[in-house]
Amino acid sequence: MHFVAEPEQPFAVRPRRDEDIAEAAAALVAVHEADGYPVEGVDDPEAWLKSPELTHAWVAVMAGRVVGHAGVGESRGDEAAAVWFERSGEDDSQVVVAARLFVTPEARGTGLGERLTKTVMDHARRHGVRLVFEVMTKDAAAIHLYEKLGCQEIGRITHRYGEGRQTNAVCYVWPAPGHA
Repeated sequence: MHFVAEPEQPFAVRPRRDEDIAEAAAALVAVHEADGYPVEGVDDPEAWLKSPELTHAWVAVMAGRVVGHAGVGESRGDEAAAVWFERSGEDDSQVVVAARLFVTPEARGTGLGERLTKTVMDHARRHGVRLVFEVMTKDAAAIHLYEKLGCQEIGRITHRYGEGRQTNAVCYVWPAPGHA
């Protein structure tokens, strides 16, 4: 699938390229400074974005600059996936994990968060798999968006990171059971 900016929307969502990493990392640092997302990964944002856990990634580009990012990865070892597997009985082959989804503060309100999320959802749909992920409870705007797009809460966890740090998170699945 090829993404092109529409005339009324001065942005595009497209597959991430290697040359996007530095700009995406700078965007990630800006997001972290604005609202604390992500809770980990900003010490080496390029490595966090290039994680071998990610199998596919996309960027949002506005006015020639990377202002957003989204990815999917394998479900092995993911906490939200574990919640879903316990609840559903599905296995790794039926699930991917949405990850590293963010939009810079100056690009918010443009629909990019929704567009990136739908890109990840389209990927899952095309591959016939379910999408799972976790969202920190502090990220109310993201929670609102995911629920608006039909994601279903499947549980709550304590996300542990760094040296003994933790925060509460909500786990989601899409499509919701019965809507696959």
